[in-house]
Amino acid sequence: MNATLQDRQDIADLMTGWIHRDLGDWERLKDLFHPDGRIEITWFEGPAHEFVDASARMGASAFRTKHLITAPVVAFSADGTRAVSETNAVIIGENTDLRLGCEGHNRFVDRLEKRDGVWRISDRKSVYDFASFTFPAGPVDIDPRAVDRHPREYAALAYLLEATGYPVGRVFATRGSELERDLKESATAWLHERTDG
Repeated sequence: MNATLQDRQDIADLMTGWIHRDLGDWERLKDLFHPDGRIEITWFEGPAHEFVDASARMGASAFRTKHLITAPVVAFSADGTRAVSETNAVIIGENTDLRLGCEGHNRFVDRLEKRDGVWRISDRKSVYDFASFTFPAGPVDIDPRAVDRHPREYAALAYLLEATGYPVGRVFATRGSELERDLKESATAWLHERTDG
């Protein structure tokens, strides 16, 4: 493995660079991804540059978020040009109009590539561990049937997203699920593919 301490630091900087989303620094957020990068999370699946544009629109709404990011665990390909990282995060969300919030714990599973000497994210997916509601201005009513439409691990987050106008269209990976296992197995296989043609 040819990974260096600088490689690890560059990848850690990409993970903590998610602060640009919370701060509304959209160009710097785009720069975390390769131009063909993709992302799949509860409310968005598609090209990363479109995700950034959608995040800007979300940032102008009554729904706001903050992310607390830890240091990543990183595995590198034999030639040091690919990496897979797993990073704990806490998603804190609030809709000020609804007077309702949530706190979700997830892990980002990222495929990263070093192209022309620069590391960027080529694919980001999320595994959801658990979530709960918060009530920043006191108790409000919640529709239990709407909550029950989603896996418990991210039901509170999905409920708040959908109440804000961001539908969650399918089931996503949760801790210990087959989807998590498939996601990680696929990332590991990608990591060990030959990249020399």
